[in-house]
Amino acid sequence: MFTNSVQAQQMISNGKGLSQQEKSIISISALTAKGDLENLKSALKEGLEAGLTVNEIKEILVHTYAYCGFPRSIRGLQTFMEVINERKASGITDKIGKEASLIKADDNKYERGKKVLEELTKTPSPEKLVGYAAFAPVIDAFLKEHLFADIFERDILTYAQREWVTLSVISAIGDAEPMLKGHVSIAFNVGATPEQLNEFITIIQPIVGENKAKSASVVVAEMLKSE
Repeated sequence: MFTNSVQAQQMISNGKGLSQQEKSIISISALTAKGDLENLKSALKEGLEAGLTVNEIKEILVHTYAYCGFPRSIRGLQTFMEVINERKASGITDKIGKEASLIKADDNKYERGKKVLEELTKTPSPEKLVGYAAFAPVIDAFLKEHLFADIFERDILTYAQREWVTLSVISAIGDAEPMLKGHVSIAFNVGATPEQLNEFITIIQPIVGENKAKSASVVVAEMLKSE
């Protein structure tokens, strides 16, 4: 079975701070979720200059749809197309990068997604659905089969990079603190440091605004205390 283990997906950074690529991932994701396409163009160019490949940025923009919807994600992709075409017209050839590997698995997607979620959270899945999953079991199926199997198993981005995308989008849309708390915990599990999470707040603040950045900061502070 194809597996994308947390150990293999640990984030690689220079020191304890965020790398330039990670900073770009955060900016691109937050601006896409906000729908700020003008500033997104600049962030996309900076991401390419920081060494992100075309396919990595495509994957970042595709990943955002799981948390802020197709409209924002597709507008992000359309904006990226404009950036690439403008750079080509200026004689700049950007590195395309690798394509996603084919996922080969024998068990069903629900079970695969459940295993990925358990890797990310370091917590066994409950035997019986509870909360919103019990209230609407179909959403649990969609989460396991699509989000954690179809999306998180793709190997263009690491688990850690996907968590920076996820944290950025959730912070940008706001009013989703329980989900943000869960993903801060996952970020720790896949290698994020306290320094990186604090730096993350400083990056999103001018993008998402003071109130949303403050809400994200409170969640991060609470999670740091519990670590």
